[in-house]
Amino acid sequence: MINIGEVLETNEMVEKENLDVRTITIGISLLDCIDSDLQKLNEKIYNKITTVAKNLVKVGNEIESNYCIPIVNKRISVTPIALVGGAACKSPEDFATIADTMDRAAKQVGVNLIGGYSALVSKGMTKADEMLIRSIPIALHRTERVCSSVNLASTKTGINMDAVKLMGEIILEVAEISKDNDSADCMKLVVFCNAPDDNPFMAGAFHGVTETDAVINVGVSGPGVVLRAVEKVKGESFEVLCETIKKTAFKVTRVGQLVAKEASRMLNIPFGIVDLSLAPTPAVGDSVADILCSIGLEYAGAPGTTAALAMLNDQVKKGGVMASSYVGGLSGAFIPVSEDQGMINAVEAGAINLEKLEAMTCVCSVGLDMIAIPGDTPATTISGMIADEMALGMVNQKTTAARLIPAIGKKVGDQVEFGGLFGYAPIMPVNPFSCADFINRGGRIPAPIHSFKN
Repeated sequence: MINIGEVLETNEMVEKENLDVRTITIGISLLDCIDSDLQKLNEKIYNKITTVAKNLVKVGNEIESNYCIPIVNKRISVTPIALVGGAACKSPEDFATIADTMDRAAKQVGVNLIGGYSALVSKGMTKADEMLIRSIPIALHRTERVCSSVNLASTKTGINMDAVKLMGEIILEVAEISKDNDSADCMKLVVFCNAPDDNPFMAGAFHGVTETDAVINVGVSGPGVVLRAVEKVKGESFEVLCETIKKTAFKVTRVGQLVAKEASRMLNIPFGIVDLSLAPTPAVGDSVADILCSIGLEYAGAPGTTAALAMLNDQVKKGGVMASSYVGGLSGAFIPVSEDQGMINAVEAGAINLEKLEAMTCVCSVGLDMIAIPGDTPATTISGMIADEMALGMVNQKTTAARLIPAIGKKVGDQVEFGGLFGYAPIMPVNPFSCADFINRGGRIPAPIHSFKN
């Protein structure tokens, strides 16, 4: 049982170390909304979302007040819309009307983001999948709170290279249509390998078809807390360091467990999982990269970075799984460039490049996250970067992703400004050599041999 004493123990973490619950996310199944009439489908979707999630913000605020725990975001994820809209949508514009409906519903209930404008195409694309993907640029541009994700690969199915090629083109379209705002619409679009059904974090959250009708998932975040703990054992052995990180992760995850159980009780919706990812912000002292520096690196990206990140990620998971009855989602360290001041500093110092970031993604949960690249990067090069990230996830049997921002009109040396939790990002150089012939082959890269475990 969780008691108030455990909550009181976190007061200093909240007040001095940037501890927060990053999000309470309600996952909502829209499978019972499916209809061949587009107007009726949109009406059902709006009514379902606004009914199930009508008290989410109110309850989140009450928990925040009762326990003095900051809850930064209240969010919604829904069943991948390519599945929901397949019977009614005959064109990309038809799908975009569903994005409009999702946005209206999100505004009505007061959440900041809604995810699930998604397609699962790791082995092949249906006509509905392709229409949804082609609708993404306009859907994201004319909505405020809708987030989109596409699962392109899995360990069991391999990599859908046709979809990888298409997503390179779509990402450039998303960038172009929002070029007057530093191509910021790309922040709301992510591609995955092995996407989990229960991820509460945006832009990748969707409500998987293996889930129940509605569920509460919570994402916690405590880079600042872990940083302070690591600073206290400077110079100590790895054994002491690992024990310190585990104990700290346990305390942070207990806060998430408390919030999740309270939200579940008050909303009368089942508790799903706690995602114990270390999710940074641009705030001083809230950086994953700073933890790596405190472990002993001059900058993130220095030799030893991948080993340090692997150790950090593993100890956070070991501590977290003991603190919650259900851990899921991504549950690892995020290493976005724009959202982490320490990562920004490392890029600006020349300590880290895309190749090193790619190596680091082998041992953490997300991938090439919030990476700003020159706006004239070819679509095939973007697809090649995505393919590399998908391969890491497929072969290593883990979740990987890419959220790339080709900033139209910007070049290496410039930066893009997003504001708030998204911060800013320096434009990173991209390998100039072509992979077009590779990307244009078409078809699918088969699943690796170790995927056959039946």
